[in-house]
Amino acid sequence: MAVNMKITKAQYGQIAKFISHLKPSRQCMRRLQEKFPNQSPSTLLSIFSQEYQKLIKRTHSRHHTAEAIETYYQRYLCGVRRNAAAPVLLELAYEVDFSPALMARIVLERYLQVHDGVDPSKPYLNSMLKDSSLIPDTILANQVQQCLLNDCCYGSMVDSIKHSIGHEHEVLLREKLLENNLSFLEEDQLRAKGYDKTPDIILEVPVAVEGHVIHWIESKASFGDEASHRAYLQDQFWSYWNRFGPGLVIYWYGFIEELDCHRERGILLKDGFPTDIVTLGTSRAASPEA
Repeated sequence: MAVNMKITKAQYGQIAKFISHLKPSRQCMRRLQEKFPNQSPSTLLSIFSQEYQKLIKRTHSRHHTAEAIETYYQRYLCGVRRNAAAPVLLELAYEVDFSPALMARIVLERYLQVHDGVDPSKPYLNSMLKDSSLIPDTILANQVQQCLLNDCCYGSMVDSIKHSIGHEHEVLLREKLLENNLSFLEEDQLRAKGYDKTPDIILEVPVAVEGHVIHWIESKASFGDEASHRAYLQDQFWSYWNRFGPGLVIYWYGFIEELDCHRERGILLKDGFPTDIVTLGTSRAASPEA
């Protein structure tokens, strides 16, 4: 049986408030699930990630002043001199309420400036963050790796996971369309035809979902909160509507119910592939959600 991942704006507010007191560690998910046992773990993780990224954007600048950077670097040096095996960088990130992965980046960049005498290039820095064995100092390499392993919102590993999850849901959408014998064009095919901004799927024969005609489908492997949905409407969805007509957005990890308010204007929100579609004048049930 499919899990309903939609929540009300009030419920979202309760979750967001609780998240504001959590650190970006993998243990935070246990606390979230204990507090909100009726919510899907994947929905809670998506909400946590988005809320934490908002916090980091608000406080990013104060962690990147020259004074802050030097303070963090000197505290790191002092900490590892006392105990090189202690999670110095990770604990420092938690203390100042900053992303462990981003703290690791700040300290590593400062180390390279001191060690090499020049500012490291972005590709050079990124290569070490992707493979900490490339960091010349083994103690710092271990500290950086600890931060990356314990940050569930930032870092190269998280980016890879998010990319894989996004691709996985695009494949799931394609499978559901094929199971229901729906003819469609994918994003790469549309780009080959000269379209510069396209949804994931264009239906060659429109269908009806809950009484609304659908010409295109966009897959979002995330939770639809107010900020992200507003940005998507402005940057993507209304553009798709203008070019291709009304469409469907699937937020696979749920969305705030009140955001599904543009149905009459031509944008429908769902938290999974529609379980009942109408095509060519015939109603039939789609396969249950995975």
